Amino acid sequence: MKIGFVSTRFAGTDGVSLESQKWADVLEEMGHEVFWFSGRSDRPVAKSMCVPEAFFGHPENEWISDRIWGVSRREAHVTERIREVARYLEAMLRRFVDRFGIDVLVPENVLTIPVHVPLGVALTEFLAETGMRAVAHHHDFYWERVRFSLNGVPDYLDMAFPPRLPHVVHTVINQAAREQLALRKGVSSVLVPNVFDFGNENSRDDEWAADFREEIGLAKDDVFILQPTRIVPRKGIEHAIKLVSKLNDPRCKLVISHDAGDEGYEYQHMLEHLAEEEGVDMRIVADRVSERRQRNAKGQKMYTLWDIYPHADLVTYPSAYEGFGNALLEAFYFKKPVVVNRYSIYVQDIEPKGFSVVEMDGYVTRETVDAVRRLLSDAELREEVVELNYRLAKRYYGYEALRNALRAAFNQVDISQGEEAGR
Repeated sequence: MKIGFVSTRFAGTDGVSLESQKWADVLEEMGHEVFWFSGRSDRPVAKSMCVPEAFFGHPENEWISDRIWGVSRREAHVTERIREVARYLEAMLRRFVDRFGIDVLVPENVLTIPVHVPLGVALTEFLAETGMRAVAHHHDFYWERVRFSLNGVPDYLDMAFPPRLPHVVHTVINQAAREQLALRKGVSSVLVPNVFDFGNENSRDDEWAADFREEIGLAKDDVFILQPTRIVPRKGIEHAIKLVSKLNDPRCKLVISHDAGDEGYEYQHMLEHLAEEEGVDMRIVADRVSERRQRNAKGQKMYTLWDIYPHADLVTYPSAYEGFGNALLEAFYFKKPVVVNRYSIYVQDIEPKGFSVVEMDGYVTRETVDAVRRLLSDAELREEVVELNYRLAKRYYGYEALRNALRAAFNQVDISQGEEAGR
């Protein structure tokens, strides 16, 4: 089949861009052909249609968003603007489908989280009018985000995020989302967790990345504790600081790979003050981390996140909430011991698989610290733990698991199409 992925953005290292590429890789291995529709794109130009108005950061959409969130009603001229943008984007979607002869659409989070309401409306109306088959990939729903609680678009949220259409198959990344989707929308879904290519052995510990520890000022005997996330409150980085403080070892250095980005710097400043008070050597290396290997304006090397993992001695993942937990899979892939806060999705979906990690329940205890010390000091135990985690992750969250889940989802699309034809 010719499969068309649709989202506001397919570029960079955000979760939607990364996971959609994994889906595309597996679908192409299965013999399908993949195409891309978005507002921003780094995908092959010959197989893409980039429409700037489809990007969530486009001024037109930002104007609309400013007037529909945090309010209880919307003005008539806002409704008209939503409809105008939706009509234009629906026309572009038709052009995309016609240009590439698309058989099935894969909406990537665009019918899930309403960061671009006109695009969600456009895609829903296009699917309703054409009866075209779709496999919707849902990452995080609007009811999971506080900022969407008060809004002036409850009718659009009910209509399009996600829609209830007989020829649309829904896929979710965790069991809790599956249950909430059934409860709130009355539709069933296929569970397709996030994955990693565990069949592709890591070979990134090469000459380019060999000097990373030296470049960020770490000594040979320093203990490199990596927090491989952005600095946002739900990541719970204060727990990583507390852990390093309680280890009470000046060799332990907490390295954070990314900064706060566009979510404000208040939390980052709080962490910096906390680290100072706790006597923790915390280093934010976002100015040396990029989406690809290159040199910055000063001529310094820029490293990817994959370049950093091989040098870490321990990975901290103290998140309060995650839709799934990509950084956890990455730590398993790079065979690093992990400290995990037992966030709800971890408890329900990941923990039962039998992974061996240092767990905490919302705070760092003496037992947590002792378990970390054992891992850092006992090479044999560390090797046993990381090898077990790699094997389990490959089994449950590798490309073969994704292949089986996609086969189930796309088989449902074929069945629904057959039922429509029969009627």
